[in-house]
Amino acid sequence: MSTIVESIRAEYLRYKTLAEGAIDQLEDADLARADASESNSIAVVCWHISGNLKSRFTDFLSSDGEKPWRDREQEFNQRNVGRAELLEKWNGGWKVLLDTLSAMTDDDLKKTVTIRQQPLIVHEALHRSLAHTAYHVGQIVYIAKSIRGAAWKSLSIPRGQSASYNQAPRFETAKAHQAGLASSIKPK
Repeated sequence: MSTIVESIRAEYLRYKTLAEGAIDQLEDADLARADASESNSIAVVCWHISGNLKSRFTDFLSSDGEKPWRDREQEFNQRNVGRAELLEKWNGGWKVLLDTLSAMTDDDLKKTVTIRQQPLIVHEALHRSLAHTAYHVGQIVYIAKSIRGAAWKSLSIPRGQSASYNQAPRFETAKAHQAGLASSIKPK
């Protein structure tokens, strides 16, 4: 039987895989592309997600989630990085999150954590973080889709295929969706 923490972890992994499915469809030069001076590139969004996850989930149950060593403003600096450097940074943040969730139980959900000196019940902090991550993953997918145009490979039900999919839905759980994405998108 799945626990609540396992369910939340599975949703995080769904969004991690969605972002990686978008990133995998791009050339390295596309990772730093931004449409306007105030727009974020995929590299910037990845840097921000990584920094946020590292800060929030390092010593999650015992220290403020906004660590003094985090430089949030620097995360939004435009950057030209290669795929390997980007994925190293990206995976570093995700490792901290996933290691923390792996050590948690549903009993931890009733505890209190602090983020920017504000107390939150653990389940509130996890939902807040998951929503924040999903918001930025949506940006990554949108940017990648706009760059790829007609060459975009759908990460969900492709246009015109809803009725067919509904006859035999296969990817309704987070775990199944993640597995389907991982097998259908091949890295560059």
